Amino acid sequence: MSLFTIDRDKCLRDGICAAECPAKIIELRDKNSFPEPAEGAAGICINCGHCVAVCPQGAISLRTMKPEDCVPLQKDALPGPEQVEHLLTSRRSIRSFQDRPVDREILSRIIDIARYAPSGHNTQPVHWLVIEDRGEVRRLAGLVVDWMRLMIRENPDLARPMHFDLVVSAWEKGVDRVCRGAPHVILAHAKAPMMASQPACIIALSYLELAAYSFGLGACWAGYFNAAAAVYPPMAQALNLPQGHQSYGAMMVGYPKYRYHRIPLRKKPSISWR
Repeated sequence: MSLFTIDRDKCLRDGICAAECPAKIIELRDKNSFPEPAEGAAGICINCGHCVAVCPQGAISLRTMKPEDCVPLQKDALPGPEQVEHLLTSRRSIRSFQDRPVDREILSRIIDIARYAPSGHNTQPVHWLVIEDRGEVRRLAGLVVDWMRLMIRENPDLARPMHFDLVVSAWEKGVDRVCRGAPHVILAHAKAPMMASQPACIIALSYLELAAYSFGLGACWAGYFNAAAAVYPPMAQALNLPQGHQSYGAMMVGYPKYRYHRIPLRKKPSISWR
């Protein structure tokens, strides 16, 4: 089967699919020709679906993707610049959570949105681990504290600027400064080493955080949690990620305990123009 097929009754031969193909593997020999794969296209195509998505007539179908299988773009549903600006600037990192879980369907939806985050060469390497049980979140937070105790003893120069002593002290007083009492933690993990894995996971988690905010949820990057996942064997064993995978980011998720009423100030951007 060809890499893609053209519905000749629909195709206007306008060349948009060829112009927008990132890999430049769609050719029109002349203005009277229909699009066709370039030589070796099947081995180069990254299956991004841009050709399917951009064709106004829905005339091109990839072997793996048909226009009728793709959700139509709803221009009326797109936010304007003011709405996007307000969304991004009003987002806060939430560290106080209500004592109630988030429904699994909502967690699944925000992950489903986050899978549309860009990834290098459209590798889509991101895998997700949802720590859904609150008790398990706390158990894993305890392992992070154990790692911090170890670091305080064996690598104090690293532990000191990261304030591990304060986190451990708070834990011993019953205060969780690792996961902040969040009901859930979501990890993004992928094969390592793989060039696209780390940025893809970080970008996907950024999408996840914004999607969570739009659902009325609060989220915060779990930096201590992810650091321990990367270097502390008992934590890695507890997470039990697939062989060869590494956690590249973790996010606390839950319902915010408090509402924010205004957008705090930030430093002016430092910009160089050339």
